[in-house]
Amino acid sequence: MKEVDINNEEFYRMMEEKGIPKSSQPSVGEMFEEMKKVVANGDSLVCIFLSSEMSGTYSSALMVKEMVLEEYKDAKIEIIDSRSNCMQLGFAVIVGARAAKEGKTLDEVVEIVNQNIRRSRFLFIPDNLEYLKKGGRIGGAKALIGNLLKIIPILTVEDGKTAVLTKVRTKKNAVATMVDKVVKDSSIYGLREIVVHHINCYEEALELAKLVEEKLGVKAEIVDIGPVIGLHVGPGAIGLVYYTEKDIR
Repeated sequence: MKEVDINNEEFYRMMEEKGIPKSSQPSVGEMFEEMKKVVANGDSLVCIFLSSEMSGTYSSALMVKEMVLEEYKDAKIEIIDSRSNCMQLGFAVIVGARAAKEGKTLDEVVEIVNQNIRRSRFLFIPDNLEYLKKGGRIGGAKALIGNLLKIIPILTVEDGKTAVLTKVRTKKNAVATMVDKVVKDSSIYGLREIVVHHINCYEEALELAKLVEEKLGVKAEIVDIGPVIGLHVGPGAIGLVYYTEKDIR
């Protein structure tokens, strides 16, 4: 089943009843057909994928690119590793699409996408560390200690992997600390766009969006996280994704 074939409410209900499922990357054949469709129309193509540290999709895409070039030797295809996921990947796609719509060249679009990757940050708070532990997305010992001591980690994505930004004692303090980090980044690098992420905790997301508006004077769109990432993080997770005027890294 594809992610687009099930809504979040149904997916997380099924996960609660049947346990954590396994995710799978798109097939080589499917990627080949999608890339071929674009270049066959005479268009250049920029593909931005989930972090290569989290999925084999990027590696498969490089292989598919070569397959397409065998058939369309003059095709222009660029494959980019977003080094992240969710709306940190989403913002890279959005700014790239805007640039393409404005008539930028392929090289210009690629530079704008890579620039966005250097300027974006993803902060999130899991409600339960067991999902990350079972999915192998964070060290088992850290997950176990965090649960035993009731420590709430604020997680981020750096170098393509999930990492611990800091740890605090309560979820309320974690949310406040996360917003403070955005405020600090905003003062240093300048804030462009921001979204609130959540997994089946819309009311909490709404409160976080209000807090962001109070602290930063900007509106944050609320975006739920889909099943593919959600199964590794679990219901109740909440976070912020944003990008800045200047390079963060």
